[in-house]
Amino acid sequence: GPIPPEIGALTSLTNLYLYDNALTGPIPSEITALTSLRELDLSGGNKLTGPIPFEIAALTSLTGLYLSNNDLTGPIPPEIGA
Repeated sequence: GPIPPEIGALTSLTNLYLYDNALTGPIPSEITALTSLRELDLSGGNKLTGPIPFEIAALTSLTGLYLSNNDLTGPIPPEIGA
C-alpha cells in the first residue's frame, strides 16, 4: 500500500527505513515535514511511482537518501544535494 500522509506528523523522527515493504504510489509531500530526518530509505522491494519530490531538498539534516529499485520517474531534482 501507499505511504500514509500522516507520516508528516512524526516530526522528531531522525531515521526512516521503509525498504522492502511493497510500498506503492507516490512519495507523499508530507514527508518534507520530517525536518529532523537524517536518513530516508525507501529502496528495495517497493514500487513507488511518480517523480522524486523536489521539496526533499528542504530536509537540510538529510545525509542519506536511498530510492533504488522503485518505479520513480523523471530526473533527480537539482535541488537535492545542492
